Amino acid sequence: MYFDSFAAALAMDGHGPYVWSAYALTLVVIALLILLPIVRKRRLLRELRGEHRRNRQAESRSSVESS
Repeated sequence: MYFDSFAAALAMDGHGPYVWSAYALTLVVIALLILLPIVRKRRLLRELRGEHRRNRQAESRSSVESS
């Protein structure tokens, strides 16, 4: 796989668009497989923190009302 120039490497004897689009698509899929679980985890933790905060506030209100 030796090419005379960068343009020849991009063209790959007419196969370049297919090859480079396949590489690009693969990189996008790998990036999504890495990033989406991180985003979901952050969202879940944020929701759980909010739920925990609401539960604490509800408990403190109920303890004040029962006193």
